Amino acid sequence: MESKKIPVGSTYKHTFSFSQEQVNTFAELTGDHNPIHTDPEYAATTRFGKPIIHGHLSSSVFTKYLGMNEPGGPGSIYLKQETEYLRPMFVGKEYEVIFKVVNIREGKHIAEIATEVFDPETGKITIRGTGTLKNTELY
Repeated sequence: MESKKIPVGSTYKHTFSFSQEQVNTFAELTGDHNPIHTDPEYAATTRFGKPIIHGHLSSSVFTKYLGMNEPGGPGSIYLKQETEYLRPMFVGKEYEVIFKVVNIREGKHIAEIATEVFDPETGKITIRGTGTLKNTELY
């Protein structure tokens, strides 16, 4: 069975959200117990008015999909991720992650992939960046 190569310009979309339980588990794993993430009463007193998701938990959606789904998948090796956190993300709210293959170094089997998270209600980007993956089957 011949493998399918992913071409430059390919775009993939997925929806996701994080629960308060997932945020609390992330806080336990990392030791980041900032009440802006874990205490609804405290978070209500901030400019956000409710708990926000840790930045690195929010961007972990990149590795979730790139490690298991196109334009990545099993066997992919994450080489680099550049990330900008532009807006807060909230517990229980649905977001959309969009991946676009922007460059492939074929001889090296390396792809540069634009990584963006959007708030579907506002159309605004919450996180943007570029991921670099190696996969001998896909690139």
